[in-house]
Parts: sequence; C-alpha cells; structure tokens
Amino acid sequence: MSDLAHTDIQYLSGVGPQRADVLRKELGIATLADLLYYFPYKHIDRSRLYYIHEIDGNMPYIQLRGKILSYETAGAGRKERLIAHFSDGTGIVDLVWFQYGKYIQKRYLIGHEYIVFGKPTVFGGRINIAHPDIDPADNLDISGMGLRPYYNTSERMKRMNLSSGAVEKLVANLFGALKEPIPETLPAYFVEHHHLMPLDEALHSMHFPANAEQLRGAEYRLKFEELFYIQLDILRYARMRQQKSRGLCFTVVGQLFNTFYNEKLPFPLTGAQKRVIREMRADMNSGRQMNRLLQGDVGSGKTLVALMTMLIAIGNGYQACIMAPTEILAEQHYATIRTQLEGLPVRVELLTGSVKGRRRAPILNGLEDGSVHLLIATHAVLEDTVRFAALGLVVVDEQHRFGVAQRAKLWNKNDFLPHVLVMTATPIPRTLAMTLYGDLDVSVIDELPPGRKPVVTEHRYDEQKASLYQFMRQQIAEGRQVYIVYPLIKESEKMDLKNLEEGYRTICEVFPAPDYAVSMVHGRLKPAEKEAEMQHFVRGETQIMVATTVIEVGVNVPNASIMVIQNAERFGLSQLHQLRGRVGRGADQSYCILVTSYKLSNESRKRIDIMTRTSDGFEIAEADLKLRGPGDLEGTQQSGIAFDLHIANLARDGILLQHVRDIAQHILDDDPDENHPENHILWQQLRIRRKSGGVNWSAIS
Repeated sequence: MSDLAHTDIQYLSGVGPQRADVLRKELGIATLADLLYYFPYKHIDRSRLYYIHEIDGNMPYIQLRGKILSYETAGAGRKERLIAHFSDGTGIVDLVWFQYGKYIQKRYLIGHEYIVFGKPTVFGGRINIAHPDIDPADNLDISGMGLRPYYNTSERMKRMNLSSGAVEKLVANLFGALKEPIPETLPAYFVEHHHLMPLDEALHSMHFPANAEQLRGAEYRLKFEELFYIQLDILRYARMRQQKSRGLCFTVVGQLFNTFYNEKLPFPLTGAQKRVIREMRADMNSGRQMNRLLQGDVGSGKTLVALMTMLIAIGNGYQACIMAPTEILAEQHYATIRTQLEGLPVRVELLTGSVKGRRRAPILNGLEDGSVHLLIATHAVLEDTVRFAALGLVVVDEQHRFGVAQRAKLWNKNDFLPHVLVMTATPIPRTLAMTLYGDLDVSVIDELPPGRKPVVTEHRYDEQKASLYQFMRQQIAEGRQVYIVYPLIKESEKMDLKNLEEGYRTICEVFPAPDYAVSMVHGRLKPAEKEAEMQHFVRGETQIMVATTVIEVGVNVPNASIMVIQNAERFGLSQLHQLRGRVGRGADQSYCILVTSYKLSNESRKRIDIMTRTSDGFEIAEADLKLRGPGDLEGTQQSGIAFDLHIANLARDGILLQHVRDIAQHILDDDPDENHPENHILWQQLRIRRKSGGVNWSAIS
C-alpha cells in the first residue's frame, strides 16, 4: 500500500499531467491509493435489456438495444438541444443532449446498432433519456457487465472527458497494473475472527462486484476498518491522557457550595442536574483531570450546574473560568451569576474585548494574585497578558465556536492541568459524540426544570400572516413579547438584510407606534447599537424584536412567548431547535411559528414536520444527521474537524460503530503496552494514518 500511497496519479495509464491536475483539484485524488479509495456512489445492474414498449417515465436506469433513426435540433441559443430518435422496433424514445451536438452526430451514426443506458423521463408526451451512455452493440457482452460502478464527477472533469465511465476505466487500469495483492491492513487472526473479507478482495469488489452479496461484504469490511481505527485512536489517546494527565484533587465540596445549595438555589434541582453534579464531583476527586462534555437542551439548567461545579473549585482554593463565544452571552452569564452569588464571598469579574484600560487592569491583577475567584470571559481570556494564580476549572460554553488551538492555549496558562467542563446546547447524536468527543466522558441533562411547559410549534404559510399578526396582538395584550427571526446566509447576505429591513418596516406598519415598539438587531450593527436594541427588549421597552440569528445564542427573556421564524425552510434543524429554545423560559405557554412559502422541497418539508412533531433535541439531532450528514452539522465545521470518511456513515452505521468501539477497547485492555506480536500491524497502521495528515481525532477536546 505504501507504493500506491506515494505514486503520483499522473503515472497511471490513461491519466497524464493534465488529467492528474483535474483529478487532484476536483476530487482530491493525487495518488494511486486515493483513486483506489474513491468509491462509486452507486452500482447499477447492466446485465438486463428492456424493450421500449416496456418502459415509462417513472423507472430507474434502464438499458436498450436499437438504432438511431434520425437527428433533429430544438430550441435556440443556450437552450438548443440535439435529439436523436432511437428505436428497437417496439417503439421510439428521444435521446437528448444539451451540448456537444456536432461531436455526438459524428460519433453515433444513423443506422448503426447501439446499447443505450440512462434514466427515462417524460417530456412533451414522449419518453426522453438525457445524456445517455452509448456503446456500440458489436462485441458488447451485456451478460458480463453485471453491477457497473458509477462515480461522482464534475463539469470540469466532463470537459476533460473524465466521465464516470472514464473513471471506471482508470480504476480498471489500476487493478490491471497491480503485480501482487494489496497488503493487508489488519492482522490475519483479526480478519478471520471477525469474518471480514480480505482487503485486496474488498477493494476490488467495491468497484467491480460480481453480485450484490459480494458488494455488501466489501462495504462491511471497509466500513469496519475505517471506524475501528478511528475508535482505536480515540480510546488509546483517552487511556494515555488518563495515565499521564494527573488532575487536581478537590477533596471537599466546600462551604460555598453548601451555602449556595441550602440558601441560594433559585429553584430545586432536577434529578438530572443532581446526577450530573455527582458525576463531576467524582471526577474532580479522583486524582485524574476531568474532561467532561455536558449536553442539555436550551433551558435545561446547564449554567446552574456549571456554577455549582465552579463553587467546588473555589471552595478548594482554586480559580474558575467560564469562556463564552460572544460578548452578549458572557454579559448574560455575568449578570445571572452575580445575582445568584450575591452575599457570598466570591469575587466575580467579566473580561471581554470591550473591557479596556482602567477597568481591565484591576481584573488582570486580581487574576494573577488570586483575589478574582470566578472569571467570565470571551476569547479575550486567551491573550498572553491574562495570567491566573491557580486556575482549577475551565468551563467552555458552546465549545464548537472555539478552535482546538484556542482551547489548548487556555489550558497552558497553568503549571498544572485544570479540570475541563465542555457545555453544549446543541444535542449531539450518540454516534457523532462517540467520534467527535470519544475521549470525553459525557453527561446529559435530560429533564427541564419544574414549571417549564413544552413550546407549541406550528407551521403557517406566508398567506396566513393576517391570523398570525392577530395572534401576536393577543399575546402582546397579555404582556408578552415576540421574536421575529429572518435568515442571514453568507451567500445571499445583501438580499437577506434587505428582506430583514423590509420585514421591519412591515411590522412597524402593522404594529404602529405609540401602541407598539419594535427593535431590530443584526450582525452589521455596531456592538453598542446592538446591545442598546437588545436591552430595550430585555427591559420590556419594545414588544417585538426583528432579528437575524444573532439572537440564537445569548438572549434570555423569560417574558418572550412567541418565536416567529420567517423562511423557516432555509434553516437547518439544529438551528431551528436553537431558535425555538429562546422562548419557553418562563411559566407561560410559549409558541414557535414556522413560516414558509407553499413551495417546499421534500427535505424542507421533512424538517418542518420533525420540528412540529417533537421537541426532543436528541431526536432532532439524529434526524439532522441523517438529512444533512455530519460535515454540515452545526458545530462540526466550526471545530475544524473534516469528516473525511471514505465509506462509513455516522448516521447509518451507529450499531457498527459501537461494535468496533467495543473491539478496540478489548484490544487495548488485552495489549496495554502495545507489544503483542500479533497486533504489530494495528499499531503500525495507527502511526501511518496519523502521519498521513488525516483528522487528529484524538486531540480535539
């Protein structure tokens, strides 16, 4: 495999420098090994011929044998298309091309017999096959074609004659050039014990399977190996960290914690909150560094749990820091925590980019001499001028908004490793958590505090605005407040901001002063302007806030009871769920109204249906993973993690993922020093995969 991994793709027969450049830029295929692992997205059975009188426009790909009777052109300019009338004696279909007309007519001649392959559709009452695959019928053995691979390509590739069929030929050339079997990447005993197909056979069968059963066996072998090595790497790293990373030992709960628990709690803790605090207390008293992920929906009480954990750190003579992704969220944490700790001997300070000069100096001095016990900060805490006397616990809120290097910089502000609590209100599917956060212990708050009512979610169309406005008036008359959120997508930012401003003007007309007051917030406002508008809404001076998703994280207004999401079809599931979490924070019944046009894609309709059916964040996250894939999920892209899985799918392969994780754990338990001869290939492969520049799955916490 090492020769394949180091041999430039241009030296493969049929490639050359120009095609190699296109393959590298379009598909990331730079070596022979890259091509070997560029798997087809589907296989289609090419062994069957259909008659034209059998087919209709609802069938999948079909194959015909017949002759081209004549050509004609239709349309003009860019819409011009070439049509070939093709017949097998039982009927006629139209073969259609939107480019390359002269080239097609020269290549495929009238009266010659061809095998045509493609997807039939109906246009103008006739059956069409657009851009079909065509092969001369002479000497073409259809029965031997079997399951034929189809590869994703790009327009640029097609211009270089690198169609799916051309990629198929390159792969065939590669297998034909191999002088010996591809070396195995798993131990022989391992392959036999787990009933896996040998690697050489699996790779060939992924591209050119003899039948569906062989293809399933190849997929299983390659998925198994891919997920197994990821989990072995994660678990190995977690074990090494536990062995090497001795943690501070917080031996007492402390008077601060007990006083807060007995006298200051705003409401009784839920069973889930108590369980999570016990888990963290055990971690911090174990002598090992705590590395825990705390998951819980918006409003589940994560911040209160984090505060009580920080009081344990302070009670043991150490400092604590909570790092928030935005100034708004940091200021909200600061205001909440200051109120909750009033009367207790805890000095709480806020450090953001806006805290400068005279205000900043005493905070920095207090951190360095230890008189500041609890710091609430943004990225500003990462600056070199910020030093702690004894940082014992770091809480990272919405961690996916911080890069790996940024988080590591905070750990390094000490001579010893602080305990780490990572919080997220974005529920993470179990399969994703096992890969993204496989080396963290996971705690889940799966109960809402008492008195909280589930948010009622409804879907309304644009044409139903009148009844929606009437509903808003009723809620405002009862003293409630309303969010109206518009999408802001980078690619269409100017248009989105225009829609927001038009929406703001419409709302001001429908809800006129002086009876109503409306705020508007978006990311283009200066921080001071944004903060002023936010505060008007927080204090109840405005009843309606028209905003972009800047309010997704960071605004807590218990009196707001309606969340109206305009163009809801343009939001992802996780984002819709986060926005819905902005309401339902008080004792009153709250509502989330998803407003869309009538014209919705199937995927958009599924998202809307899921949102109206459930408020379970984990069910929504699982559905989001299946609909969008892990690389598009909120949180995974910001964390700098690229999901370069060749074949496994975290949405569909959860059972296999757990299976290989158990196997990896067993190997680590059985061979802790990594010196068993039969496992030599495992540890060697792990080193190779790390050096190859792939994802460092193990260092992300």
